[in-house]
Amino acid sequence: MTENSTAFQNSVNNKRVLVISIFVALYWIIGNTVDVYYYAFTGAVFELLWLPMLALIVFLPVISIVLLVKDRFNLRSMALYSVLVLSPVILLMFLN
Repeated sequence: MTENSTAFQNSVNNKRVLVISIFVALYWIIGNTVDVYYYAFTGAVFELLWLPMLALIVFLPVISIVLLVKDRFNLRSMALYSVLVLSPVILLMFLN
């Protein structure tokens, strides 16, 4: 069988952005639902990661949209799913 040369291929950047988006989403969801300060160690880790995660929650959607435009708004692009993962988390932050 020959490979279809017209099939869409996600770039390495798309994959990286999606994985980072999933970690950022998990961080904020866990931070809003679990008492991270119950143990001193988890509270310290949460406090150390707070500022980088805040920067990522701001810049990752922008990077994802730029990658999505570069992929010509292809529905198979992982950048689209990165935006879809981060959107509920951003709404959760504004509603709390």
